[in-house]
Amino acid sequence: MGERSGGNSAVVGGGAIYGLGIFGAWFYFFGQADGFWEVVWAFFQGLLWPAFMVFDLFTTLNR
Repeated sequence: MGERSGGNSAVVGGGAIYGLGIFGAWFYFFGQADGFWEVVWAFFQGLLWPAFMVFDLFTTLNR
């Protein structure tokens, strides 16, 4: 009998890409932050970067 992956390879690959995106977003947003609260906000922006990206995309397309 052959081994089956169960179809989880796409999930693992997507998680890795999302994880790299989080680190990249944190690198960017922390570099832009000046004060304490901006650093706190940069942490949450790094976690929620796909939502910000889609919002900016829709805003641009709406013009």
